[in-house]
Amino acid sequence: MKKEIRELRGALLDLTGVLNRPQPDSALIEAAGVDLDRALFPLLLRIDRLGPLGIVELAELVGRDYSTVSRQVAKLESLGLVSRCPDPEDKRVRAAVMTDEGREMTAALDAARQKIIEKLLADWEKEDVRVLTRLLRRFADDALEWVGTL
Repeated sequence: MKKEIRELRGALLDLTGVLNRPQPDSALIEAAGVDLDRALFPLLLRIDRLGPLGIVELAELVGRDYSTVSRQVAKLESLGLVSRCPDPEDKRVRAAVMTDEGREMTAALDAARQKIIEKLLADWEKEDVRVLTRLLRRFADDALEWVGTL
């Protein structure tokens, strides 16, 4: 199993390398036809998927400094994509939540992402896509569970 894990690690490193390059985010933003600074993109997506989110939690999720994320959320707010309101669980925290305009933008980004993934998988058999999805979801869930123990 060592060989298989080594090959899996290599594939994960390749995939992570592709996803962490600026070009895919820029291509996705362009394909979606939206006007968004690439640095704000991961924040907007996390707020959309997981919000409302406080700045500290958001900074941890994207691996950035609190002060940087605070400035970037302020920029998203000035663009009308998010608003900040008291966190329902901790009134001292102002949580970022999506606005209607922000949801429209993430819907456009989701549609563009769907087309890109469809293009990448165009030559795949349907069953291969199902198996990949099932196994990748299982692996991602295990990784999320592990990270929660740290």
